[in-house]
Amino acid sequence: MASIIVNLLFSLTLFSSLLSISSSSSSSSSSSIDFWCNQTPHPKPCKYHMKHSHHRFRPSHPSEFSKMLVQLALDQAQTMHKEAQEYGSECVTKMQKCVFIDCLKLYDNTIFHLNRTLHGLHTISCSLSDAQTWLSTSLTNIETCRSVALQIGVREFPSQNNVSYNVRKMISNVLAVNGKFLMQENYTEEETKAHEFPSWFSRHDRRLLSSRRSSVKANLVVAQDGTGHFKTVQAAIDVASRRKVKTRFVIRVKKGIYEENIEVDKDNENLMIMGDGTSVTIITGSKSVKDGITPASSATAGIDGANFIARDITFRNTAGAEKGQAVALRSASDLSVFYRCSIEGYQDTLMAHAQRQFYRDCRIFGSVDFIWGNAAVVIQNCRILVRKPLQGQANMITAQGRGDPFQNTGISIINSQIRAAPDFRPVYHSYETYLGRPWQQYARVVVMKTYIEGLVNPLGWSSWGDSNFAQDTCYFGEYMNYGAGSSTKSRVQWPGFHVITNPNEASQFSVASLLAGHTWLPRTGVPFTIGV
Repeated sequence: MASIIVNLLFSLTLFSSLLSISSSSSSSSSSSIDFWCNQTPHPKPCKYHMKHSHHRFRPSHPSEFSKMLVQLALDQAQTMHKEAQEYGSECVTKMQKCVFIDCLKLYDNTIFHLNRTLHGLHTISCSLSDAQTWLSTSLTNIETCRSVALQIGVREFPSQNNVSYNVRKMISNVLAVNGKFLMQENYTEEETKAHEFPSWFSRHDRRLLSSRRSSVKANLVVAQDGTGHFKTVQAAIDVASRRKVKTRFVIRVKKGIYEENIEVDKDNENLMIMGDGTSVTIITGSKSVKDGITPASSATAGIDGANFIARDITFRNTAGAEKGQAVALRSASDLSVFYRCSIEGYQDTLMAHAQRQFYRDCRIFGSVDFIWGNAAVVIQNCRILVRKPLQGQANMITAQGRGDPFQNTGISIINSQIRAAPDFRPVYHSYETYLGRPWQQYARVVVMKTYIEGLVNPLGWSSWGDSNFAQDTCYFGEYMNYGAGSSTKSRVQWPGFHVITNPNEASQFSVASLLAGHTWLPRTGVPFTIGV
């Protein structure tokens, strides 16, 4: 709670400071910029780039200042992308080339989301929550490139460290400014019945998820036996990506084991992939970091297009515990839903990379850090199944990547079950299992109203390695859980760990608050609970 109070105080101070500045006149444009930038977490790059930009910046109101900061971040991001492109010819090894491809894609997505934010703020076509989500995603993309390069031992692109630093700090500044506006809004929503449909889904999408599979009309059918339009899932996705009008497009994948890695590009929006059931429709791959690629590249399914829906299908990575990091599903799809899906792997199974994601009635299998990333993700009415790790390993259910205190991200597990998978059940007493560990400075995970089996260590949460990293800045919370592993009496004594007793505090991590789910989920047709 301490970190929340600090952020709130900073925001309120920022809010009052900026309003007072906007109501006063300054002697010069330069001094006005100094006043505005001094209210941000990173004033130095703010002042420099505002004064040296080819745009004429004369802030007069907090909302205008926010737009200017987005424009500065966009300008720097475009420079960063250009310099990265020039580095391509210097990539020699397979891993260098893989990191280069990943980073170019991440930088391109950053530009996409900054443009989206800028347009939305100018035209008032997006909510403050939307803007904060897209800004959070932009920062996550850059941090992902850096962390992967460092983890794998590939240096950052030459001459790019300063540019990357500037983009990160400029985005952090606008996250803080926009975040203070968000805190003025009241997101308290009346709790709805457990099986009502959330408001961000159209009636059509609602029907798609609540109807019997046989009654859903598919635009394309994938079938290995030749009875559909295509025999591979990616072939159907590629056709969908070429449509000019991006209304809801349904691909039915008939029963079968599809050995392929699929990608849904960021421009391929409103796509739905529907299987015949998790036991019979399986998309499976076996790529891993040990093959000389990045974690993101190992994903059996990589989803970037917004408003994606998956139903009644399995995403599986069969690399096994021996191969280490091997992703089954990577999603950066905003306002996405995974309903009655099975996501199966060992280490790094579910890479919930960025944006707003909702998982309902799913099964998620894994061992080390197997629900990870920096999305705003709610996992509701799901079964989280812990597998047997390698000898000497400890299981970590979550590893959350929130690196900025104003990013509106986190992992919320609600009304679910945390159990041992069949292979782990006979031996779980021989291994340590934890609810999670802080991957980044402001990691945020809550487990609420969930059954926790006795496999979870009484401490509940693990440190990152042998350090006390992020133990005072993370937010790990538990609320009204039950089961043999749910007791909080012997939990870690970190400043960042919270036994939540106040329903209002718990509600910050509900579908309504963390996902702004009341604005988009009803259109999907997925049953959900908006409160806690």
